[in-house]
Amino acid sequence: MDKPQFVYVTYILTTPEKVWAALTDAELTARYWERSNVSDWKVGSKWTHGFAGQEPDVVGEVLEVDPPRRLVTSWSPASKADDPSRRSRVTYQIEALGEKVRLTVTHTELTEEGLRSISQGWPAVLSNLKTFLETGKTIPEPFTRA
Repeated sequence: MDKPQFVYVTYILTTPEKVWAALTDAELTARYWERSNVSDWKVGSKWTHGFAGQEPDVVGEVLEVDPPRRLVTSWSPASKADDPSRRSRVTYQIEALGEKVRLTVTHTELTEEGLRSISQGWPAVLSNLKTFLETGKTIPEPFTRA
């Protein structure tokens, strides 16, 4: 049986370079995602995702790097990093379209539990990323669920 996947597409008035930086710069990710993505962003390197000064929430490996067009990482809850069945994959595809960018995030190889979790998380994060890049501000309390 195939594992579930999640695809989210958004259009952002910005450049591919700014989207790339927003995905890979720890200080920028902390501004709109509340957590930092930390790595040297070389194929085979480890990457972590978490609050500054705390153990990461998510860990993985950098699988593909083609700045500023494509980034692929593995993705595991830090507490389940040794369980291959909990490892998923995230592909960020960044495409310039005139004065805007189409960002497609494809999260594959998910468990049902993982799909439920990221189905709320990705839309909030990517909406906040779009707002941040277009206005310099973030959406207040982006992760609060009604």
